[in-house]
Amino acid sequence: MAQPPRKLATYDDILRLPPDARAEVIAGVLYEHASPRPRHQRVQAAFGRYVGGPFDQDDEPGGWWILVDTDVRFSMHDTVRPDVVGWRRERMRQLPEDRPVDLVPDWVCEIRSASTASHDVLRKRPLYAQHGVGWFWAADPEARVVESFVNRDGLWVAQGAAGDGELAPLPPFHAVEIDITRLFGRV
Repeated sequence: MAQPPRKLATYDDILRLPPDARAEVIAGVLYEHASPRPRHQRVQAAFGRYVGGPFDQDDEPGGWWILVDTDVRFSMHDTVRPDVVGWRRERMRQLPEDRPVDLVPDWVCEIRSASTASHDVLRKRPLYAQHGVGWFWAADPEARVVESFVNRDGLWVAQGAAGDGELAPLPPFHAVEIDITRLFGRV
C-alpha cells in the first residue's frame, strides 16, 4: 500500500512551536535547533555592532538594515533564521513590523558552530544562492576567519577572506575596513 504524501512544513508549523523554539523550514522539512551558546551570541552581537554600526544608518555609507536572528521566508516551504542578515535600504524602504520578512536579503552571514555547521553548509547556503541572496559570509569563530562570497548565477564565488588581526574591506561592505579581531573578541 502506498504511503500518503508527506505534508510539507510551512512557517505556520514554526508558529505552533513554543515561543522560545528555534526552528527553520527548508524544502518543507522542519528543523529545530538548540539556542546558540554564549560565544556564538557574542559573535552575532559583534557583527551587529561592527558591521551594522557603520552601515545600519540612514545615510552612511549606503544604508542597510542589519538584523540578528530574524526569520526570513523565501517561499511557502522555505523559512530560515540567518545568524546575521542585511537588506539595502534602497530595496527595503522601511523595517517590517512583523516576522517573517518576505523580501530576499542582500547579504547573509552564518557563524559556524558545531551543532549547525553541516546544516548551514548543506542546506542553507545553497538555498540562499538559489533564491538570489547577493552576498554570503561564512564566519568561523574557532579559526577567527571571515570569508566573503558573491552570488554569480546561483553559485557562490569567493570574493575575499580575512583573519584575526586584519582590517578588511569585505564585499559588500568594502566602504569601510572591518576589524576582524573585534568580530571574534580579543584573545
